[in-house]
Amino acid sequence: MLHKKKHKILILGVNGFIGNAIYKELCAYFRVFGTYATPTNSLEKNKQFFHYNHEEDDVVEILEATKPSIIISSLRGNFATQTIAHQHITEYVKQHDCKIIFLSSANVFDAYKNYPSYELDKTLSASIYGHFKIKIENMLMRLPKRKWAILRLPMIFGQGAPRVEEIKTLLKEKLPIEIFPNLIINVTTDDKLSQQIHYIINRNKSGIFHLGSTDLIHHDEFIKEIVSSLIFYKPIYKQVYTTNDDRYLAVLPKENLLPKNLQIQSKEVLKMSIL
Repeated sequence: MLHKKKHKILILGVNGFIGNAIYKELCAYFRVFGTYATPTNSLEKNKQFFHYNHEEDDVVEILEATKPSIIISSLRGNFATQTIAHQHITEYVKQHDCKIIFLSSANVFDAYKNYPSYELDKTLSASIYGHFKIKIENMLMRLPKRKWAILRLPMIFGQGAPRVEEIKTLLKEKLPIEIFPNLIINVTTDDKLSQQIHYIINRNKSGIFHLGSTDLIHHDEFIKEIVSSLIFYKPIYKQVYTTNDDRYLAVLPKENLLPKNLQIQSKEVLKMSIL
């Protein structure tokens, strides 16, 4: 692993929940740069971090300033300007010795209801968000395969995760927590995802990865488990039924399996979310 330091990594969206976790995992091993959209004192003082708002700024300037060998895209926000940014990134990757790791979503399959999705399944989405992720995926897949990795992610939990913090807020304010009794999902944590990305970089892996827990769980069951660990308030639930039958929004691996120590089960996700 002596070649590790050679990689220069640029994380787009380093101040988000996931981007920050990836930075913490990688910064001791590689030269890591990051972009943030919302300035704070600590981010502005860090010379490795660049202010970048894809609604106003051109990503090419950041790419030329940092000259990354790996770009990790965990951007959020406006889909139209994100699409333009990814077009510019794709051009850069094509022309340089560079690879992109794109954080996609289980929502690229949200039009399918009857079974979980595997890496080579055809994408089909009924949501604007899913459509957007498919568009970027298709753009990247036109590059040589060694130059991209698409990571399809399920719902992400973990300590301090926005989803967990939202549950705490709703409990405190005695507001209803939405649960989907018919929705079968898999889950992961920010920490596990960061370790998986570290492995993908070290082993120079490419292609499509499904990085959810190896088991499936009903959405309402999982949320109720989290709530029962926060016993200081009595919950109010709002049950949302999108269909009468069970439907799946889960990404399971079949082709690109990671080593056992990098796999996770929903009970571990639960444990790490309620610490």
